[in-house]
Amino acid sequence: MTRPGAYLRQPAPRTFRDRHDAGRALAELLRGYLSDYLSGVAGAQGVVVLGLARGGVPVAWEVAAALRVPLDVFLVRKLGVPQQPELAMGALAGGQVVMNDEVVRSLGIDDDEVQSVIERETTELRRRERAYRGDRPAADLRGRVVILVDDGIATGASVLAAVRAVQAAEPASIIVAVPVAPRSASRKIAQEADDIVCVTTPDAFDAVGQVYRDFDQTDDDEVRDLLAAPTTGRAAG
Repeated sequence: MTRPGAYLRQPAPRTFRDRHDAGRALAELLRGYLSDYLSGVAGAQGVVVLGLARGGVPVAWEVAAALRVPLDVFLVRKLGVPQQPELAMGALAGGQVVMNDEVVRSLGIDDDEVQSVIERETTELRRRERAYRGDRPAADLRGRVVILVDDGIATGASVLAAVRAVQAAEPASIIVAVPVAPRSASRKIAQEADDIVCVTTPDAFDAVGQVYRDFDQTDDDEVRDLLAAPTTGRAAG
């Protein structure tokens, strides 16, 4: 895979009205450099945007619509600690598992417990794949520049699992694009993705939601509606 070089934006702190507003800001940043970026990727067969479900899909739709390129959904599941499911011990995407070994070790979670969580979340991931995409096949990523979009990065485990899963599909290049991320997670992602584009990197990062005035959960119906709404062949917003 060609590596044009990690590209990390760190403009002044800002907030977003909602995920769509964040997506438009991200799209503007991407439009400012994408043509130059593509000239450095040998043999690229076009661009496709992947939105991480669920919260990344509204952001990704705005990016895909502005760039007038195809949009698809990409599923990532957090691997929650047994008895503390809100605490992540890793993430799962496309058969790729990324574990936080420090969390697993410090809480004494054994291999059987880890495997049980992986199996349960794999089942849920497949259910959501069917719910969002139906019988439509996943986008062919081979030889294409993939823009992997989420509504933000916290620890980076979910996005890292997605990057590794996308790499297995042999794209020409992978750009991770998010409205917000801490610098530490951005540096970690930049080690494995070909590029990372981020609108804002707060000095005092607490959570992704801190930069959104409206950070209500994205539901399944909204994901399906956005995937059905065309992004190609329209005027850029």
